[in-house]
Amino acid sequence: MNLTVPEIIKLSEVQKLCEIDHPYNYSAGNDELFLSAMKQSIEWHREKSGFYNSLCETEGFTNSKLKTIGDLDKIPHIFANFFKRNVVKSISDDDITLHLTSSGTTGQKSQMFFDEWTISSAQRMVAWIFDHYKWITPNQKTNYLLYSYEPEEGAKLGTAYTDNFLCEFAPINDVHYALKYMGKGKGHKFDIFGCIESFKKFETEKLPVRIFGFPAFLYFTLKHMKDIGMTPLKLDKESLIFLGGGWKGNQEKAIEKVELYQLVEEMLGIPNKRLRDGFGSVEHCIPYVECEEHKFRIPIYSRILIRDVKTLEPLPEGEIGYLNFISPYITSVPAMSVLMGDLAIYHSGDSNNASPWFEIVGRAGISKNKSCAIKASQLLNEFNTGVGT
Repeated sequence: MNLTVPEIIKLSEVQKLCEIDHPYNYSAGNDELFLSAMKQSIEWHREKSGFYNSLCETEGFTNSKLKTIGDLDKIPHIFANFFKRNVVKSISDDDITLHLTSSGTTGQKSQMFFDEWTISSAQRMVAWIFDHYKWITPNQKTNYLLYSYEPEEGAKLGTAYTDNFLCEFAPINDVHYALKYMGKGKGHKFDIFGCIESFKKFETEKLPVRIFGFPAFLYFTLKHMKDIGMTPLKLDKESLIFLGGGWKGNQEKAIEKVELYQLVEEMLGIPNKRLRDGFGSVEHCIPYVECEEHKFRIPIYSRILIRDVKTLEPLPEGEIGYLNFISPYITSVPAMSVLMGDLAIYHSGDSNNASPWFEIVGRAGISKNKSCAIKASQLLNEFNTGVGT
């Protein structure tokens, strides 16, 4: 994929960083490159966005404060919720190639705008991570069960866009959507019985199966299969489960990830090493994917900080706080340092893998920050109460 930043002279270091095709290749040189790319990205957005320039001036920030990779905490951060109430861009409307939203039931929607460079470079990162794990199989037909929204005309939901994009890494034999589109004005319905029938069909076809989307829907499908005494299935060993979206809105029904993975192995026969979780957001499209040890590895295109929930000061390794994503890749919106509502713990690299990782331990303020997963949870509630089955 041949990609070029909007202005190569101003963003040359951003270009170099995002052209590294080994996503976990940490080194002192790449740390220096990351810092240089951040400086260029900051200057780009200060020039293009009056809002971001004012933010930097208000906080007394200049690039002169970025002397080492350890100074990233000095960069002004923006709360993810800010994008739910404000439209902020660093590009003209003519340069927008994609407009995605997160979705909720409170009317709060993140409005994220992407130019060709931003969305394509993020997709290329995903491709390099899939290649790293040997998940790109262009010669192997594959069946798909997507625990996400069946597309509707004009849909802009980030989750649906992502899951459909992931189908490009292995040729499609058949696709089933768990959240069926019921027609204009009727929304979506959780089709649990259609999911079960698809699993049965996929078993007989003996092709690899890829399952993407919300873990809660997969869990309720497998739990129902077990509750009715259904004989466990044996899907192809090269099948892949790649989940994302969390349990937001269904936390009281959430189970530990290890339990979900055990249920998958029991009911579908897919081995543990082929079960992965992914983490990301429409406000920050860098992909964070579990390794075989089920740790969210941080690719070299980003860095993270953990901030104290009261003071917002950076915390040392091993402590719980707000998750702060930092990356220079985005040129369309000044979202280079985004503070999420997720609570997490940062861990440095270990003897088995030099790349650092993080674990998600919860989420703050979900009552006023409903996302695609929360909207989806209402469909689960309908199923659990006998409505929409």
